[in-house]
Amino acid sequence: MRKSRAEAAATRERIVDAASATFRRQGIAATGLADLMAGAGLTHGGFYKHFASKEQVVAEAGARAIEQTSEAIGAAIAAAPGDVPLRRAIGTYLTTQHRDHPETGCAFAALGPELAREGDTVRAAAAAGMERLLGVFSQQASRADAVVALSAMVGAMTLARLAPNEAESARILDQVRAHLLAHLPSGDDGA
Repeated sequence: MRKSRAEAAATRERIVDAASATFRRQGIAATGLADLMAGAGLTHGGFYKHFASKEQVVAEAGARAIEQTSEAIGAAIAAAPGDVPLRRAIGTYLTTQHRDHPETGCAFAALGPELAREGDTVRAAAAAGMERLLGVFSQQASRADAVVALSAMVGAMTLARLAPNEAESARILDQVRAHLLAHLPSGDDGA
């Protein structure tokens, strides 16, 4: 029996959501179509009914992950009345919760080097997502400060995940968080 367009669209969304989490948890290269589809509760045989290639689902799943990160940071900023919004965003990102759950975290920290090595479609989607995320930060700081903050946060998360033990990992997150908060641009540091 054929699925309705609405059912097919819902299945496609389920695949993109599962791919977004699976790629962030396992990496793009390490994720086969069978793993990706199993994450959506489907068999790999149906993949090509929804996507022309793995690159297409990588682009869409990466965009979804970046959208989720932007929304989470935007929500943290919005929930910061009486607090400095950029401080809240930095504090939300540089946590052990984020470190320990890459499947729900920032695509750049989980997949940055892989995204950079992908084809034009994936790189274009990642670049658009990066601009969106920088736009969220740029509402609170200059573009240059937004680039520095995002770069430091992504780098810190990557290094924290590579650290040889929990103590060193937490120290990396704490030190980068403290440094960023100490060097917030004038007007965002409460001064």
